[in-house]
Amino acid sequence: MKKVLITGGTGFIGSDLCVQLLKKDLDLVLLTRNPKRYEDLKANNLQYVSWDQDLVHLMQEVDAVIHLAGEPVVGGRWTPKVKQRIYDSRIQSTRTLVEAMKKAEKKPKVFISASASGYYGNSGLDWRSEEDPSGTDFLAEVCVDWEAEAKAATHLGLRVVIPRIGIVLGKDGGALKNMLLPFRLGLGGSIGSGEQFMSWIHRTDLNRAIIQFLEDERYEGPVNMTAPEPVTMDVFTQTLAKTLAKPNIFSVPSFALKLVFGEGAQPILDSIRMRPTQLASHDFAYVYSDLEEALFDIV
Repeated sequence: MKKVLITGGTGFIGSDLCVQLLKKDLDLVLLTRNPKRYEDLKANNLQYVSWDQDLVHLMQEVDAVIHLAGEPVVGGRWTPKVKQRIYDSRIQSTRTLVEAMKKAEKKPKVFISASASGYYGNSGLDWRSEEDPSGTDFLAEVCVDWEAEAKAATHLGLRVVIPRIGIVLGKDGGALKNMLLPFRLGLGGSIGSGEQFMSWIHRTDLNRAIIQFLEDERYEGPVNMTAPEPVTMDVFTQTLAKTLAKPNIFSVPSFALKLVFGEGAQPILDSIRMRPTQLASHDFAYVYSDLEEALFDIV
């Protein structure tokens, strides 16, 4: 691998991934809606280009494509317009990339196209591995269509890897962004029933795995991107409180969250207990397989 095209490269996951890829002496092309915003950051090995540019030409220059872009799903009410943006930002962008690959005479070798744990829907106490069927709610339907668009690249001869990303923990963003302040103020606590499973992964491990996907041809198709041991919301908040040496005495009931966010409360209240079968079968070595160690590194 010499050159990689990345979407979502300026976000919470992508920005850290780019740092790690640059350390490996790879040339990066970041596809963004507003490349002028990053004019001061560009370098010989780092370009920021618009979606309006000649994507076919770009595809002929790169060895791999990593697609992470998508409208955020957590933090607001899902009005019909918001749901349409969530859907279109994933399906249309993936379709655009695959169409450009189709027209390119020289194609990338691998297409890593993100999906999400929401693929499985609310699954209660049941484990979910890559072979299990999808759920039937809105997010599950988005993920099914999203993955279908990415899989179309297999017909072009590309190896397609689809990371089904769980709850990502890291500094300056992700699931902890809105949780840390109340906990630091001593106002933290569980959300919903507290019994819903959270399939989490440290951002470091997530991006280490994505980098492995670039070269390791054993990875193909959906890959559950979580630590080996999901935890319940109660265990998560207790561990976070312990890490911060703060109390864990308050709670937000499900009905209150639904009152504020409506259907948008689903990603927080759903229970998804993922088993990272592909990572385990290829002996992926986690840096943070223990939640307490992961949180201690972050906070």
